[in-house]
Amino acid sequence: MKLHKHSWALAFAALALVIAARQPLSAQNLDNSEILKPKPDSWPLYHGDYSGKRHSSLTQITPKNVNKLSVAWAFQTNQSFEIKSSPILVDGVLYFTVPDQIWAVDARSGHRIWHFSQPTKKGLHIGHRGVAMLKGWLYFTTTDAHLISLNAKDGTVRWTKEIADVDKGYWTTMSPLIVGNHVIVGVSGDFDNLAGFLRSFDAETGATQWQWDSTPPVGTPNSTTGGMTWMTGTYDPELNLIYWGTGNPTPVLNGKTRPGDDLYTCSIVALNPDTGKLAWGFSISPHDTHDWDAVETPVLVDADFHGQPRKMLMQASRNGYFFVLDRTNGKSLLTTPYGPTNWALGVDKEGHPIPNPDKEPSPDGRLIAPDEGGLTNYRAPSFDPKTGLFIVDAHPSYSIYFAKPADGAYGWAGADYGLWGKGVIDAIDYQTGKIRWTHDLGGNGSGAGVLTTDSGLTITGDGSGNVLALDTSNGKTLWHAGTGAGMESSPTTYELDGRQYILTGNGSLLFAWALPQ
Repeated sequence: MKLHKHSWALAFAALALVIAARQPLSAQNLDNSEILKPKPDSWPLYHGDYSGKRHSSLTQITPKNVNKLSVAWAFQTNQSFEIKSSPILVDGVLYFTVPDQIWAVDARSGHRIWHFSQPTKKGLHIGHRGVAMLKGWLYFTTTDAHLISLNAKDGTVRWTKEIADVDKGYWTTMSPLIVGNHVIVGVSGDFDNLAGFLRSFDAETGATQWQWDSTPPVGTPNSTTGGMTWMTGTYDPELNLIYWGTGNPTPVLNGKTRPGDDLYTCSIVALNPDTGKLAWGFSISPHDTHDWDAVETPVLVDADFHGQPRKMLMQASRNGYFFVLDRTNGKSLLTTPYGPTNWALGVDKEGHPIPNPDKEPSPDGRLIAPDEGGLTNYRAPSFDPKTGLFIVDAHPSYSIYFAKPADGAYGWAGADYGLWGKGVIDAIDYQTGKIRWTHDLGGNGSGAGVLTTDSGLTITGDGSGNVLALDTSNGKTLWHAGTGAGMESSPTTYELDGRQYILTGNGSLLFAWALPQ
């Protein structure tokens, strides 16, 4: 049987794709200079770069042509876990995760290069945020609280180190932060009265370099435990400081055994990455009794604030307040709610919300806004420098909190019952804290993060499984596409061979969106 030229071309193209799927790409190396200043063809960190802005300079996809966006390729994990990781991109290869699993995928075609699988029975399999990379090595935190270093070319294991004792109640889900030769990781575990911490591992040997503890040792009288560090922080190379959000105190809903300000829980802290020493800390919720972690992205912005140049840190926090800090010293520049909140009496002169004792959980219940999930959560925001808008996936909500003597002073120590909530995208003017525009995402809300681009696009997802492209200036929908599953991750973007891709994780599928060639 003769084959036409066109058929031969298709056959060779198919063979080439098969070969590409089986052969690791030769150059897989990421040095510190490329992490410091990422190129358009890379996404080398969880947030894209050290600032956490999740804003891209790419402009090929614009408000005018985004309606032509279509699927370039899709990758099915065949896992029951949703994709919550932000894939990193190095030398044309994407690396992404779900619990116990890593994939290396060709960023041009979506074909698998290799797959690492190491099932674990211990720890909480709640999700996974992704890997980090330095030189030719990947760094992966496991559900049973270990750090694994793997060869980026083939996924083989170099070494494994314990981060924390899973049998005590710790687990890990986060993408590490690479600074110099430091692999910095945090922990989860607030179902038990455990102390949170950050630990730095040597990138080559895996040896522990330092550990910073969020709270005093377990059993310290009249003090809290908690302060888990389960989301990736940011870094200022000029100040040589890393910025990290910490989680709630424990017992979670019973604050009587931990009176006063529960340092350093529900806080933003600045640490020296070489020593782990604390430079400053700022309490987001000084005495939290509602499980409002402050682990949301500490976004670093250099710009004018009220006419004066500032090195700022911004966070839309789970407790319902938007914060702008001077990141050189941790002093407050602005604190204001960005949605319904009723748990605070106001804001003190240093910018801390003042908890209202009457809004602590009680046997007969207390109506609280927002709910336990918070006005936002782990999903990443974005900052657009052109418009000065801090754009965040928010969840206006109300709940009833209970505490009973029988709940005691251990672990959760109470209950929360959601009453109402919805999803919105809020665009916050960082100069004033005012909402410039709001985009409704539906009654179910959304777990999607946000990406903005220099061309004026905001990429996110809604509560019905749609990927959305909004106009950053006003929040209007420019394009949407149904995927059949919700987005629980944060979009990323990159450019290869002159073509821009937008990457989203929906359910168990990774989608690459691009303009027609």
